[in-house]
Amino acid sequence: MTQTQPEVIRNDEAARYELRQGQQVLGYAEFRPAGEDAVMLPHTVVDEGHEGQGLGSLLARGALDDVRAQGKRVVPMCPFIAAYIRRHPEYTDLVHPQQRGVFGL
Repeated sequence: MTQTQPEVIRNDEAARYELRQGQQVLGYAEFRPAGEDAVMLPHTVVDEGHEGQGLGSLLARGALDDVRAQGKRVVPMCPFIAAYIRRHPEYTDLVHPQQRGVFGL
């Protein structure tokens, strides 16, 4: 039996992006509205036992791709998300130019 690939699902009721493998939640990234045109990502968690497998990066990419698809900007308050954007400059445009220095972008 093959395992399903983890996927990122936006759970609006819980206000978080969930990284799921089947029905199991492996991690999540909380989100909050930041004005009308931005989304704040304040906190990201990958469950114990799943760290070091690239799942945090998969979660960050899924959340950022969804924010982009909504036509919004991101406020990366979570240090992990900010570091992900630094390592993947193709997401820098999601952060308002006046905020980029705050996050080292």
